[in-house]
Amino acid sequence: MPENAPPCTLHWLLGAAAFVVVIAGLKAAAALLVPFLLAAFIAMICAPALSAMTARRVPAGAAIVLILLFVVALSVLFGIFVGSSIEGFTKALPGYRKQIEGEIVLLAGWLNALGIEVSRTQMMAYLDAGRVMQLTGNLLGEVTAILGNFVVILLVLVFLLLEGSGFPAKLRLALMDAESSLRGYRHFARSVNKYLMIKTLMSLATGLLVTLWLTLLGVDFAILWGVLAFMLNFIPTIGSVLAAIPAVLLALVQLGPLGASLVAAGYAAINVGISNLIEPRYLGKHLNLSTLVVFISLVFWGWVFGPVGMLLSIPLTMMVKLALEESDRTRWIAILLGDAAALKPDEPAPEESSQRDPLQ
Repeated sequence: MPENAPPCTLHWLLGAAAFVVVIAGLKAAAALLVPFLLAAFIAMICAPALSAMTARRVPAGAAIVLILLFVVALSVLFGIFVGSSIEGFTKALPGYRKQIEGEIVLLAGWLNALGIEVSRTQMMAYLDAGRVMQLTGNLLGEVTAILGNFVVILLVLVFLLLEGSGFPAKLRLALMDAESSLRGYRHFARSVNKYLMIKTLMSLATGLLVTLWLTLLGVDFAILWGVLAFMLNFIPTIGSVLAAIPAVLLALVQLGPLGASLVAAGYAAINVGISNLIEPRYLGKHLNLSTLVVFISLVFWGWVFGPVGMLLSIPLTMMVKLALEESDRTRWIAILLGDAAALKPDEPAPEESSQRDPLQ
C-alpha cells in the first residue's frame, strides 16, 4: 500500500477489510449464531410486552415467565401442526411432481397445436415446477429443524430479557456522556421494536387469511402455506410472490386452472390489502427499503446464515439501516438503502441535493 495514500482512501480500505473479516467470521460461525439471532429477534418482539407489564407493576420475573410460557405454547402448536403437515407434504411430493410434469406436457401440446413449436424436454427443463415444491419443503423442514435448539433459544431469550432492563443503567456507569448515547439507544430500540412488532402482527394476519382462503378452496396443506406466507411476509415486495408460487402450483394440479386463478387472486388481494393499505399506516414510509436492497439482502444473508438468514434478511438489514441513521457520518448510506418513493415531496433526492448551488 503506498505510504502517501490519502487518509480517506486508507479509511475506506480498512473499513472494507474489516467488513470482509466480519462477514467471513459470521459465515463460519453460522451454526452457532443462528439460535442466538432467533432469540434476539424474539426478545425484541417481546420487549414491548415486557415493558407494558413492568409498567403496571408486574414483577420482572413474573413477566418473563409469562412471556416464556406464551413462546413455548406457540412453539408447541407450531411443532404439532406444521411438523405433521411437512411430513405429509414430503410424502405426497413425488406424486405432485409427476402431476405437475403432466400439466407441463399438456401445455406443450397445447402450444404446438397453436403453431408454437416448443420442445417438451426443454419445457420440462426450464419449467421445473417440481423443484420449486421440493425447495419449499426443504426450506420449511430446515426451519422446523431449528426447534432442535429450542432449549438454547429459550435460555438466551431469558438472559436477553433480563439484561435488557438493566442495560441503560450499565450504559450510564460505563460512559462519561451517557445521555446522548442513551437517547440514540432508546430511539434505535424503539424503532426496531416497532418495526418487528408491527411486521410480525401483519405477517400473522397474512398467514391466517391465506390459511382460511386456501381451506375454503380445498387446497391441501393450507396450514403449511399459511405458515410459509407468514414467514416470507417479512420480505417485502418479493416475499408474497415467493409464498404464492407453491400454493398456486398445487392448486393447478388439484383444482385446475380456475382454482389456481382463485388462489392467485386471493394472495394478491390479501397482500395488497395488508402490505399497501394497512402496513404503511402503522410503519410509516421512512422504514422502507429499495427493491434492489431487498433482493441483495435476501441473497446476502441467505448466503451467510442459510434459510434462516433469508427469513431474517429484512429485519437484519432494517437494523443496519436504523443504526446507520443514528450517525451523521453514515446517514447517507441509510438514505441510499431506502426507497426513493419514501422521500418527502419537499425533500430532494441525494443526487439532486448534491447538484444544488452551494451558495443557495
